[in-house]
Amino acid sequence: MDMDSVAQRAAIAAGQPAPISLRGKARIAWRVMLLLLALLVLVPLHYLYRFVSYGSPFPKLFLFLAARIAGARVVRHGTPLRRDVFFISNHISWVDILSLAGASGTAFVAKAELGRVPVIGWLCRLNRTVFVSREDRGGVAGQINLLREALADNWSVTVFPEGTTTDGQSLLPFKTSMMQVLDPPPPAVLVQPVMLDYGPIAEWIGWIGDEAGIDNARRILARPGTFRLDIHFLEPFHPRDFPGRKAITAEARRRIEEALVATLGKPLRPFPHYVAPVRYQPASIEGDG
Repeated sequence: MDMDSVAQRAAIAAGQPAPISLRGKARIAWRVMLLLLALLVLVPLHYLYRFVSYGSPFPKLFLFLAARIAGARVVRHGTPLRRDVFFISNHISWVDILSLAGASGTAFVAKAELGRVPVIGWLCRLNRTVFVSREDRGGVAGQINLLREALADNWSVTVFPEGTTTDGQSLLPFKTSMMQVLDPPPPAVLVQPVMLDYGPIAEWIGWIGDEAGIDNARRILARPGTFRLDIHFLEPFHPRDFPGRKAITAEARRRIEEALVATLGKPLRPFPHYVAPVRYQPASIEGDG
């Protein structure tokens, strides 16, 4: 990014809404209209289908279309397991959820803030997203029970163990709390790491710093054209080969980091933003203290 872009991105991360042109507002209106049209067609079909069968294909189709309407053009690498799988992924944007669901049909564990974003939160619930409050440590047991029920029902489930979104150039420490569902591992469930790569636009796409969710959604929906998202489904492994949630988490992170470094062609950089809910501090802040 040039200096002007860097300055604008820093202002956005500091919580200043990005300026949106008249054309940008028109793009938002057009994309919202397309989303509403897809909803009007697919949501009734979804509920009609549920009368005769439990597993509806329409949420996956809708979320695939929603990702495309938002501008994402997904390129899938590797083969996602279809059931009895626990996906562990890096996390950059709310677009991750739409795109991953469209590519694999997975359900999700995502940060509670995402559930409060208008429309986006509802879309995520349509695909059985479990929202996690990072401040509610007492609610972890209930969240783990929801995950166990999902895996027992043969779902594929995705977690974002960084606990927040980053800029595509960094990888935060992985939290292990949600990995309790794999300790001991449910029968037949495998872990499949996933690496998301938005390429050169990752820093612009990333929902980072103090940017409000609605501002991020407006900014992405106002963007002209499309952007590429490469989803790398890495080699799965059995959690029993890495006993304990910490070992499972470390192995998944190692594989994701290795794939991300290979894709970027350079070492990862420290994430430069303080993230209070997950108690992450950049090295410079720690050093200043």
